[in-house]
Order: sequence, then structure tokens, then C-alpha cells
Amino acid sequence: MNGTCRAAETDPVARDLLQSVVDTARAIFGAAAGSIFLLDREADELVFQAVSGEGEDFLVGMRFPAGRGIAGWVAGSGEPMVVDDLSQSAGFARDLAEKTAYVPNALMAAPLLGPDGVLGVLEVLDPAPQARASLGELDLLALFARQAATALAAVLERRAADAGQAAAARVLRDLDDAGRAAGLRALEAVRDLLAAH
Repeated sequence: MNGTCRAAETDPVARDLLQSVVDTARAIFGAAAGSIFLLDREADELVFQAVSGEGEDFLVGMRFPAGRGIAGWVAGSGEPMVVDDLSQSAGFARDLAEKTAYVPNALMAAPLLGPDGVLGVLEVLDPAPQARASLGELDLLALFARQAATALAAVLERRAADAGQAAAARVLRDLDDAGRAAGLRALEAVRDLLAAH
């Protein structure tokens, strides 16, 4: 999963996808801000990968410990959460929020679930009161986060496959004629296999 975080940081299509997801989630829930964190397992940190609204100019790339705050709880548990009054929440890491220069009053968060576990967290901050009034809305955020995780995994998987094919093509250029023919047959088999998915 750590590779997911690194790949999303450097892949422009993945960055655009994540920004689109957070912009859309913010609009759906009438929120003041929204963010996507990806989990860097190696560093045990959550990393802001996309931000919409408050803090969008400077938060991308900021990191904080994966075990802290509401986002940390959601990443660790794999369960969505809504908190209507953060001033009354023991799990809210106010000190981390203050570092972002925006301290929300309420939030909704859902895990980005990949095939191998939690990839990160989608949060909407200060959503409209009617958006957080029912479990149905939290289910909607969780469904949206699941779709975002599926799309992100597909984008990064395809990029990795394309990079692998490019590397194979470079190796083929350096082979003799017999090796090149065998390599081309193998490459075609791999392409056929990828196209079947």
C-alpha cells in the first residue's frame, strides 16, 4: 500500500482523479472543505493527497501520524464515522487540525478500501447539517469512498502495467533476433492477458 501513496503523488492522472473525488464529495455534502489522505504504511503516516476548500493551497503533501485523530481511527478501523460536534469528541486531534489552519466543528469520514485493506481516508469537513443527519448519508460517503478507491487502484494498476510493458520493450531492443522474437511473443501474451481484465 505504501506504493499506492508514492504512486499517487507522482502520477498526474491519479492526482487529477483524487482532486475530482474530493471536489465532488465536498459539493455533494455541502461541506466547507474536503480532503483525501493516503496511508503511507512504511512511515505510519496519513498524507494529504487532495484538498478542496479550506487549506487547498498548502495542505497537499502534509503528513501526520496514522494513529491520531478521526482520520487515523477511520484508517485503522476501516469504518466510516460522523461527528456532529468535534468539541465534544475525545478522538478529535485538535492540535493537528490547528496545524492545518482550519479547525472544523463537524466532519464525516470514510475509508478508501482497496483489495488489500485501507488505502486512505476521504473526509468532508463541516458538511451541511442535513448531510450528516442520517446514517444514509454516511453510507453514501462510504460508497463514494469505495468507488474512489476502486478507480485509484485501476489507474495505478494500469500505469504499472504500462511501465512494465515499456521496460520489456527496452529489453527487447537489446536482444538478438531469436531472443527478440521470443520476447515479442511473451509480450503479446502479457498484453492479451491484460486486455482480458
